[in-house]
Amino acid sequence: MWYNKSVIYQIYPLGLCGTPRQNTVEGVTDPQNPRINRLLTWLPHLEKMGIETVCFNPLFESDGHGYDTRDMRKLDQRLGSNEDLKRICNTYNDSGIRIMFDGVFNHVGRGFWAFQDVIQNKANSQYKDWFYIDFNGNSNYNDGFWYEGWEGHFDLVKLNLHNPAVIDHLLESVKEWITEYKISGLRIDVAYTVEPEFLKRLRQHCLQIDPDFFLLGEMIHGDYKQIVNPEMCHSATNYECAKGLVSAFNNKNLFEIAHSLQRQFNPEPWALYQGENRLLSFVDNHDIERVATAINNKNYLPLVYTIMFSQPGIPAIYYGSEWGVEGDTGEADWNLRPQFENPEWNGLTDFLERLIKIRKSSHALAYGGYKTIHLNNQQFLFERKSDEERIVIAVNMADQPETIHFDAGCGQAKELISDTLHDFGGGSTLAPMSAKIWLMEQ
Repeated sequence: MWYNKSVIYQIYPLGLCGTPRQNTVEGVTDPQNPRINRLLTWLPHLEKMGIETVCFNPLFESDGHGYDTRDMRKLDQRLGSNEDLKRICNTYNDSGIRIMFDGVFNHVGRGFWAFQDVIQNKANSQYKDWFYIDFNGNSNYNDGFWYEGWEGHFDLVKLNLHNPAVIDHLLESVKEWITEYKISGLRIDVAYTVEPEFLKRLRQHCLQIDPDFFLLGEMIHGDYKQIVNPEMCHSATNYECAKGLVSAFNNKNLFEIAHSLQRQFNPEPWALYQGENRLLSFVDNHDIERVATAINNKNYLPLVYTIMFSQPGIPAIYYGSEWGVEGDTGEADWNLRPQFENPEWNGLTDFLERLIKIRKSSHALAYGGYKTIHLNNQQFLFERKSDEERIVIAVNMADQPETIHFDAGCGQAKELISDTLHDFGGGSTLAPMSAKIWLMEQ
């Protein structure tokens, strides 16, 4: 499938396009110059990087941050109109860039039209069974009834995904997104809390419309196979390795990331994820600290990205991180979701452009198995091998050169980052704080 060889670029449009944080009448965009048009200025940057898939975080009408939905079929008025969104999507698709939307199916905002009807009509509302409501209680908003919120957040009203009317509304919304905006996939917000039977229905529904449709589930912890299987999602967010990478480099202990990779992908029978279970590889996103902030030594960023792009999985880059933008989780995560007038380009971007090109052209990195070759605290070598090619990735995070002796199985290799030949005779010397991707001689 197309997504196995893809690199996903994640954009949080409400942030990048500079919308007000709360959705009020005063924040409505200028129809003659909708804020969402800024996504058009990003297109040449994405094309230059070699990006072919973009995931837009929540776009539809919401109370504030996008995950508190008001209307799943109307572009947020702070960004523009449905026609503006359709124009953006058509332009991206025409340029060869696939689009993914962020599907928020577990909950909605208090401003959601059906919940507003419940607030007004209480037990007489025809939508009272769309949510988990107790009319003998009261909410902290003094609604005159209690309702279940997502993980205790009562600005996020939990949907009743056992209600056929709710399921029909959600699936019809998805159908509209696919047919009107020509999206190729969905990121499923908090997929780990979404009813499993709904995920099964969603997969059947999407694949009936588009047999190549891609479902990516957000999963923060636990066994990813709970949602990544032939009946539910094709992939899930690999938070274990994202956190393991940062910790490994900050603690100068590459055993941390190697342990996770071996636990997940080693060819032994006890490995967790094999075959088609390709997780999403990333080092930051709109919910966690930017990697340029999280990593203590910024010189390690190319090494971190080399492992991320080379490990089993589908690599993802969060907008701005390709040129080293920093950001913490302050101000209710808005620090992670900044506004930019235009993208930037520097040495890190050059490096990521090269990694993207390597990843897209490599059969082994997209489909190959995983094996640890050499490991100590500050050096790490691992192999990715498919039936078409064999690649070895070597990382030295020490500030001194290190010579590694291992059975390469061949005399030389092409080093893909520098586009040079490497001879394995007499050992392989890795420069300080360096990374190599060797395409091994057949």
